[in-house]
Amino acid sequence: MGIKKLRNILVLLSLVFIISANVNARPISWPGGNTYMYKSDAIKTSKNYHYSPSYKYSVGVEFVNDKYFKEEYMNFRGTYLLDRKNTKKSQRNFYITGALSSNSSNNFFYGAHGDWETRRLFTSISYINKYTKLKNYTEKELQFGVAPYLGEYGDIHTWIMMKAKRNTMDNNWETYPFIKLFTGDYMLEIGNKNSHWDLHFMARF
Repeated sequence: MGIKKLRNILVLLSLVFIISANVNARPISWPGGNTYMYKSDAIKTSKNYHYSPSYKYSVGVEFVNDKYFKEEYMNFRGTYLLDRKNTKKSQRNFYITGALSSNSSNNFFYGAHGDWETRRLFTSISYINKYTKLKNYTEKELQFGVAPYLGEYGDIHTWIMMKAKRNTMDNNWETYPFIKLFTGDYMLEIGNKNSHWDLHFMARF
């Protein structure tokens, strides 16, 4: 095992230890909350359940159908809220995340993502390093959105979004529009890229 790979594994294990050991942490849900997510794009389809013992972290499982490598496996994953800043008009969040796969000890990922939003504007950035039995690669993602109207509590809220994605398997940035809808504890994102649908559904309970 190379020094670089060993270093990456140690970083991931440290991240997972922090997520497991710190009982004051949070991801996206409220303390004691559950979240179900379904995502599908040209590369993979995943079903993810996580539980939030605290407002600062979550732990859960993800079932993955990898269309690119033609594999199916399960990830044991965690997310930790590293930083949050609230003002009267905006909120900023920065998370670290990681997962270990049931497929192989050589199959895991770690990375970070952050977002900033007001009632009118939304931006986010994500950087993920992925390691598999067949190929290692990095995923980068940028998002920007505008709310065409400002809804009240209980309304259906709408964001008109642009997403830019790049992975080191093909090294090409792909930019495409999508729409985000949410109300209460439910959210739906839908977009189309090169005749492939991007779907993201989330429910909290």
